[in-house]
Amino acid sequence: MSDMKNDLGGFADLHVHTIYSDGIFTPEMVVRKAIELGLRGVAITDHDCIDGVSPGVEAAGGSGPEIVPGVEITAAKDGTEIHILGYFIDCEDPFFLETLRAMQKKRAGRMKKMLHLLSRQGMDLSMDRVLGTVSKGTVGRLHLARVMAEENMTKNIKEAFDRYIGDGKPCCVRHEHLDYREAIGMIRRAGGVPVLAHPGTTGKDEDIPSYVQAGLAGVEAFHSRHRPAMSEKYLALANRYGLLVTGGSDCHGMKKGGSLMGKVRVSYEVVENLRAEAKKIGGGNRET
Repeated sequence: MSDMKNDLGGFADLHVHTIYSDGIFTPEMVVRKAIELGLRGVAITDHDCIDGVSPGVEAAGGSGPEIVPGVEITAAKDGTEIHILGYFIDCEDPFFLETLRAMQKKRAGRMKKMLHLLSRQGMDLSMDRVLGTVSKGTVGRLHLARVMAEENMTKNIKEAFDRYIGDGKPCCVRHEHLDYREAIGMIRRAGGVPVLAHPGTTGKDEDIPSYVQAGLAGVEAFHSRHRPAMSEKYLALANRYGLLVTGGSDCHGMKKGGSLMGKVRVSYEVVENLRAEAKKIGGGNRET
């Protein structure tokens, strides 16, 4: 196998989830899929968790695709949930790790509350049953929906969300979100590059200047849920505010028609741009 990191050009998928959050691919499977697709780089960006990064780097070794250390932090502004991607973070930063642990505890507490609400609807599930679907990372609604479908409480995952645990449904409990400034700040403090994930899914473009003021460095213009016109809009916004442009599939595993991984990809130059920005941020942190 040729050394993909030494070849000129190439592409990267900068938004992929694993079993360490709500994906179904192991980090090793992500690496194998990246090799199959000919990707030069992949960012493992699990929700509020970085535990999948190290196994991915190990699986890739010296000749496989570059595994960009990443994360997708759940945050909020004025009650609206947003996601902030972090790239080239220091996965050993003590403050960052401590904050992630606190976020994971809150996720577990939220899950217990949802299980209680489901029990009042006549659907009894134990926390252990749900946690049995989680590897070592974060627990979320998708894990619960999968279990509900497996136990024939709903026909499928979609029905679980539509009837019970989706936003505004009777058994949904809202996240205790980090403020967007905290999310951006913790990524920068760990030497990472904060990027607004899939902005087209929130429709809150008017908030982007606030994110920029808080230290946002990039925007995910290319995403599996962004139509071409939407991507063009975020390219223009990135240019207006001097932001880096990224893109990724937001792959969570297999779907009808196959995996999303690699369906949305960007030039490997984007990886180099993120690396350069991370060096600037990390250098600034070391001077303070």
